[in-house]
Amino acid sequence: MNNANSETTYFDLHITGLGYLNRIREVKLRKGESFLACDIAALNGPTDSPEYRRFDVRVTGEEAQNLVRRCMSAVASEQKVLIGFRLGDPWVDTFTYSKGLNVGQLGVSFKARLLLVNWIKINGVLVHKREPAAQDSDSVVDSTNTVSSSAATIAEPEPEPHPAF
Repeated sequence: MNNANSETTYFDLHITGLGYLNRIREVKLRKGESFLACDIAALNGPTDSPEYRRFDVRVTGEEAQNLVRRCMSAVASEQKVLIGFRLGDPWVDTFTYSKGLNVGQLGVSFKARLLLVNWIKINGVLVHKREPAAQDSDSVVDSTNTVSSSAATIAEPEPEPHPAF
């Protein structure tokens, strides 16, 4: 087999969902380039009593970086910023609590890369909706015959765009 002309291929692991945007920050490293990061409190479970799964994400897509930066002031002023998202390459990181009730105990953090922001609502008002590309597969019905979260948001009536965004 000749590998000179072959390209490396990857297996992608993506998570799609919706959640609240929190803790937007620029992470500065001693060595290497700084990067944009944020937390997403993703909704999970029944719609009448959802649970939250917290993801600490590095914002990697250029469009996603621009959109998250535009939400910084809304998050800082404690407005509710809900996004439809796609995460990639999830992993688990462990740490030791250095303060609070759990000081000295082991903690676990879900990490991922924020690849795509499909839509943004600030205080319930739609301020951004991404036009789906031909290769996007966000509106697929899963094996339990329930529509994925990003497809469900397309069906709801669209409010007027938020004037401050």
